[in-house]
Amino acid sequence: MTSETGAAFAPVTGKARIDVLDMLRGLAILGIFFMNIPFMGAQTSKLFLDPRLIGWGPLDQASWWGIQVVLEGTQRGLLEMLFGAGLMVFARAAMQPDGPVAVADLYIRRNLWLLAFGVFDIFVLLWAGDILHVYALAALLLFPFRRVAAKWLLLLGMCFALYTAGTGAWRYVERTNLVERAQVAERKIAAHQPVTAAEKKALEEWRKKVEKLRTGGEEIKGIAAMEAKGHSGSFLAYAGMQIGFYLMFVWPELLRTVAEAFCMMLVGMALWKWGVIQGQRSARFYLLLMLACYLPGMALRVVAGFEFLSNVPGPKILWMTQEFARMAVSVGHVALINLAVKGAAGRAILNPFKAAGRMAFSLYFMQQILGIYILYAPWGPNLWGRQSWSDMAGTVLLVIAGQVVFANLWLRVFAAGPLEWLWRSLAYVRWQPFRKRPGPAEQLPAEPALA
Repeated sequence: MTSETGAAFAPVTGKARIDVLDMLRGLAILGIFFMNIPFMGAQTSKLFLDPRLIGWGPLDQASWWGIQVVLEGTQRGLLEMLFGAGLMVFARAAMQPDGPVAVADLYIRRNLWLLAFGVFDIFVLLWAGDILHVYALAALLLFPFRRVAAKWLLLLGMCFALYTAGTGAWRYVERTNLVERAQVAERKIAAHQPVTAAEKKALEEWRKKVEKLRTGGEEIKGIAAMEAKGHSGSFLAYAGMQIGFYLMFVWPELLRTVAEAFCMMLVGMALWKWGVIQGQRSARFYLLLMLACYLPGMALRVVAGFEFLSNVPGPKILWMTQEFARMAVSVGHVALINLAVKGAAGRAILNPFKAAGRMAFSLYFMQQILGIYILYAPWGPNLWGRQSWSDMAGTVLLVIAGQVVFANLWLRVFAAGPLEWLWRSLAYVRWQPFRKRPGPAEQLPAEPALA
């Protein structure tokens, strides 16, 4: 594939890659397994009802809190920002008004293929929590924003968080009013005073919410029955359960999820334009940025954790703050990794994760195969429902260690991961080199986040 000037487009290789982006991508794709494994290995009905039902010993509590405060949502946040940054690298030839149409053509085709891989992940590999189709849909909207100034990209990127804060505030006020009305009704009943119809209705609504929080209601019963059937041993029942989860939980929220990803990608583009995500700022800058993001972000997530574990359906601050906190901690991770690679020790520790970043697509699918078809399927070890939070965290650490070793060994011989190779070949409409070629690496245009 060539541009209007005749220059060839090809996948990035060798020194043309930006190491810190590969490290960030590798850590993100490996870390995302911490969030995905409970929905593969634990009973979803228990997860939704009360995470303490999965196991709540000291190690389980440490595992749950560590994931909730440090990791939850931030791994996809990193990948979303990397998609935005990846576009800025990828589209350098299209930054001028008369830039080559071939860049946009390649970019759109890549994301359409990514969408196809995502659909395959959902309906063939049976992973309801697939991120690929979400990122593909969001990224298809991203290209026209490549020339927008960084400050406006950041402002637009905050829109989803502002929207969730607004709707959360409305919900907070409504719930506060309900609590107050229910308390008034309870006091009147205790004092044998007459209760108005509105107060009686408020008290009834409150008691329903308390009961639903305690038992989960019909929804949790339906999920439990669905899981029992899905794990009965039949492959068709298992497949039906997995696809049913996608249609029940993901499909109705798809527009919202795409909006979240799109806004975070805009933030990634802004960070790229400011030289933040690719390591162009000073160590002092990254230290201050890390503290400015981690301190409020993690504090809000600790508060959210306690609110989530509460047994009372009262108003919750997390309804207003959870997206801001997720964004803050995600950017804090960017700052931490960039700060670490400023030193020799940090680079040595993080260097093995470059290979994982260059094989992120393949490793992501490998996690699905391990979790859905081997570890937690109704056949094989059949570990579904048998592991606590710390057991699942230990499983993730073992898988991560194996994937890091596998990725580094693979890339000694091959130019790219197997799925990266297939994706690139489809996008460029020609077979790409599979085995690594000897000789110096060419300086080639870079590619978006999962490349």
